[in-house]
Amino acid sequence: MDKKIRKGLILEGGAMRGMFTSGVLDVFMEKGIQFDGLAGISAGAIFGCNYKSHQIGRGIRYNKRFCKDPRYCSLRSLIFTGDLYGAKFCYSEIPEKLDVFDTDTFAKDPMEFYVGATDARTGRPVYHRCRTGGKKDMRWIRASASLPLVSRAVRVDGYELLDGGISDSVPYAFMESKGFNRNVIILTQPEGYTKKPGKAGAVLKLLLRKYPEAAKAMAARSEMYNKQMRGIALRELAGEVLVIRPEKSLGISRTENDPKELERVYQLGRAAGEKWADKVESYLNS
Repeated sequence: MDKKIRKGLILEGGAMRGMFTSGVLDVFMEKGIQFDGLAGISAGAIFGCNYKSHQIGRGIRYNKRFCKDPRYCSLRSLIFTGDLYGAKFCYSEIPEKLDVFDTDTFAKDPMEFYVGATDARTGRPVYHRCRTGGKKDMRWIRASASLPLVSRAVRVDGYELLDGGISDSVPYAFMESKGFNRNVIILTQPEGYTKKPGKAGAVLKLLLRKYPEAAKAMAARSEMYNKQMRGIALRELAGEVLVIRPEKSLGISRTENDPKELERVYQLGRAAGEKWADKVESYLNS
């Protein structure tokens, strides 16, 4: 009996490098490309949720609109709330009032949507399937993107959670474990990129002293990431996955607040989406 095809979309994070991902996804939505499941980490979760809610252009739209707003991202927010990206503004006011997230469409779309975060107490990845796009799902998405040292741990479902990229930067192994066997991976770094070891191990231990296992995971992150890139490269060479990545470094700050820069990187993503769309459709339907 032929093995059932399960089409998966896997999204790396990377803060505002995610504008590249957002551009690719908008083109895919415009062309009606569908997946059975999607897993996003950090920015991949933040921008990937718009795929399930079918909201073309939402990611670039609200980022350009609010990128200079201190309620969105600022040192002031970090000082007064403990979060560089203001939790209430980003995960309540924007999706509920200012650029409304379409929870009805999100809930009705059959695509499985998973976000990955890091259990701060164990340093291990944990995953959540978002079904409604409501407040609880938004807490998980926030948790997935809670950058260490500049965000508070997010408490949800009995966990204390930090950024998913600490423990699982590109969740292809998780998707394979769920039976997704025809996967498209969108990365936000160019081919050949390797992550260098951090130099602030002692500082990390001090600042994350409440979560020593998370500090260990942070210290080992470059090793984990580079191992994942090798695994992806082997799968790509064997024709087991299709990988879309920027042709060169995107050259954008993780906290970029220049609308022109956000648009530039978004357009690079759209160009990549146009370039790869036919190949993706052929790969998914072959």
